[in-house]
Amino acid sequence: MTRKMAKKETTKNKSFILRIDADTMEAIEAWAADEFRSTNGQLQWIIAEALRKAGRLPQKRKARMKPDKEEEKET
Repeated sequence: MTRKMAKKETTKNKSFILRIDADTMEAIEAWAADEFRSTNGQLQWIIAEALRKAGRLPQKRKARMKPDKEEEKET
């Protein structure tokens, strides 16, 4: 029996080197362990959350095409 790993539906991933101080890295590693994520996964989540909260991520296609419930009531 072959085990298949689930793949995320993402665009191409890019690698880069990140320099980070030891105390911050230890905090990220502990947080990742608490969330049952890898350190890399935790960093990706932190960055994605910051981008989402800042409104810097592109909207998903469904969200753009689907009108807001408030807009539906006004029309």
